[in-house]
Amino acid sequence: MGSKSKKSSKDDKQYVSALQVAKRAGVSRSAVSRAFTPGASVSAKKREKIMEAAEALGYQVNDLARGLLARKSRLVGLVVSNPELGYRSHLMAALTKALIHRGSVPIVINTGSTEEELVAAQKTLFGYRAEATIILSGSPPSSFVDLARRNGQPLIVLGRSETGADDVNVDDEGAGREAARFFLGRGAKRLGFAGALSRTPTTVEREYGFRHEAESQGAICMIGNGSNSNYAGGQEAAQQLFSGAQWPQAVFCVNDLVAFGLMDYVRRHTKLSIPEDLSIIGFDDIPEAAWDAYNLTTFKQDASVMAAHAVALLDRREADPDHPPVHERLNTPLIQRGSTRVPAVLSS
Repeated sequence: MGSKSKKSSKDDKQYVSALQVAKRAGVSRSAVSRAFTPGASVSAKKREKIMEAAEALGYQVNDLARGLLARKSRLVGLVVSNPELGYRSHLMAALTKALIHRGSVPIVINTGSTEEELVAAQKTLFGYRAEATIILSGSPPSSFVDLARRNGQPLIVLGRSETGADDVNVDDEGAGREAARFFLGRGAKRLGFAGALSRTPTTVEREYGFRHEAESQGAICMIGNGSNSNYAGGQEAAQQLFSGAQWPQAVFCVNDLVAFGLMDYVRRHTKLSIPEDLSIIGFDDIPEAAWDAYNLTTFKQDASVMAAHAVALLDRREADPDHPPVHERLNTPLIQRGSTRVPAVLSS
């Protein structure tokens, strides 16, 4: 009795097979396969019987098995480090939504931070024969890029560039220059940049554009770098910028999370008022930037737009594998809120 119950419980957990559908509908196994294959030949009456049987049994096509037979898994690997942080989490959400709408199956590969984690992530991605790879901004290892190329995978890179790969980027250096001009146009002479020691391509380019524009206009530019481009890193950068004898009058932060950390540090450890004494600009325009607690002026990097461009590039690459690499550049408009001063000429 005990063994029979155990067997029954095990059987209950098995997926409904195409053979079970065929038996219920009174058709062959191959007829079921044709009924679920777009364009395959099967009569309308037989298809109706098969679909009724499938509905009654709760049958779902085994896409993984079908993909293996067709040598196309429909899996798209999303390679990312720290996917839970800031803008990256919103980009991940937008990408998975766009890929599912496309008919793809997104598989998220968190590269982690240790050598063991990197190796495990790499084996997972390529072991499942993903049909394409999308690498998000940050610093995933170059070995992912090299292995993708050797396996003939379409490769899309977001927020950075790799030789020979399609990419979607924003003008990070241009945004840095615009932030500096914005502050200088409002009378600031001492500017600060809050970045990170991780030195990702976006961090380097935003700092370079901001610093070069500020110094070319005769302004002082102070740099504060936290350990990482997150909230804690913003607090660390703020401690560096506001611990000396001379403090900045305006700060451009490498992203919104860093801006949040810097703003909270300033409120807690200085007597400066935002924006009367200190103007702050962030980057990304994540939803929290509009919260009353921050009301942050920031550059908008639209995650859904970037995801749409990435999927379009993937479609183009699969249609024309030999097309030269495509480089998309998206606009990042400055969204003005309450963390920056209104120019004196407008406020008078």
